[in-house]
Amino acid sequence: MNMFDGYHVIYIEDDPPVRSSVAQTLELSGLAVKAFGTAEDALPHITEGAQAIVITDVRLPRMDGMTLLEKVQEIDAGLPVVVVTAHGDISMAVRAMRAGAYDFLEKPFDPERFVETAIRALDKRVMRMALEDLRTQLQQRIGIESVLLGHSSAMQEVRRKVLRLAATSADVMILGETGTGKELVARCLHDQSNRRDRNFVAINCGGLPETLFESELFGHEPGAFTSAGKRRIGKIEHANGGTLLLDEIESMPIQMQIKLLRVLQERKLERLGSNEELPINLRVVAATKCDLRELSEQQKFRADLYYRLNVAQVQLPPLRERREDIPLLFEYFVGQAAERYELSAPELSPERLRDLMAHDWPGNVREIRNAADRFVLEGDLGELLADAGSDPVPLAQQMDKVEKALIEQALQRCQGRMQDVMQQLGTPKKTLYDKLHRHGIDPGRFR
Repeated sequence: MNMFDGYHVIYIEDDPPVRSSVAQTLELSGLAVKAFGTAEDALPHITEGAQAIVITDVRLPRMDGMTLLEKVQEIDAGLPVVVVTAHGDISMAVRAMRAGAYDFLEKPFDPERFVETAIRALDKRVMRMALEDLRTQLQQRIGIESVLLGHSSAMQEVRRKVLRLAATSADVMILGETGTGKELVARCLHDQSNRRDRNFVAINCGGLPETLFESELFGHEPGAFTSAGKRRIGKIEHANGGTLLLDEIESMPIQMQIKLLRVLQERKLERLGSNEELPINLRVVAATKCDLRELSEQQKFRADLYYRLNVAQVQLPPLRERREDIPLLFEYFVGQAAERYELSAPELSPERLRDLMAHDWPGNVREIRNAADRFVLEGDLGELLADAGSDPVPLAQQMDKVEKALIEQALQRCQGRMQDVMQQLGTPKKTLYDKLHRHGIDPGRFR
């Protein structure tokens, strides 16, 4: 795999033998090169958003390398420029770096070091272009895509399933680790359904003392127990006509499970202290991070309630299984935090982006949102990402994820039209189809 397909090095050197030799060295390393003898000849090829980097000698006839660097900065400040200086000309190297050069090389240079520098600069450009693509995507997202963010195939499947289930009245079970966004999915089920004008009521079963559980869920009449001074409408009744989310349902006391099962079977409710049955029409969404079937086999959760709730199931993947969504989520939460705290959003460097993708995010989306807040407030992620090194994701695997994400973005933008995708990615037909096959991407999904 060459992750720099579609990218090239714009190389400017006025000495023909050096120019030819260096261009050949880059090509033998698998990099595409456009070589020029003057800055004037190279300039028309340097455009905003170009999938390229610039390597230029400082000493050139007419326009010199430093002037070219300034012009590149005006065209696209994110386009990396490597400046080649004369041996020992430290002041020129310092000037170039201050003026925004990505790096500098001294003549005579070691060909291997030259190629390494070019690869690092290209790597930075690829990552920056990925970030720009993500920002554009965020601005274009509408409907469910603006809530359940992610372009991984796993999240596309979650969105499809949510939209399919929202159109039905089926009760739903949402499975996912802490912080994966179970309540968000429940809200989407409600908002995309014909119940959207009625109440969405969420109750955390793990956060209620057992003594208050029954009154909270079922409500009570005055005098139903010592402190019941007036009638209280319970959560189930409040959700009538709408959606009731029972989060951390594995924490619900067994006695409550029996009573809830009866409500679900008969779709009728009795308040505490009342003999009157109220008809109930609601969708129940149960959310859990546990295997309820296993708990029911251990008799820690009622099997009949499990089967009653598990009519339809939405499984939320943890963030470590959809790493290609990490940059999109982080950018989104950084934007939100910047707005909330009335601060400007710090620039996310490609190096930090790779660190983000290498981190395992045990707290999932909730953790990445907190990290984005900290990034906006403190401008750094050092402490958080220092732990990421314990089990690093290999660079090739990270780049694979980025490449897959970029191809899926292009397919989405071009609505699956392969000719347009090839043009946009600057990738030949065979290469693109090889990548689609390797990443398991079906272009038909985007048409």
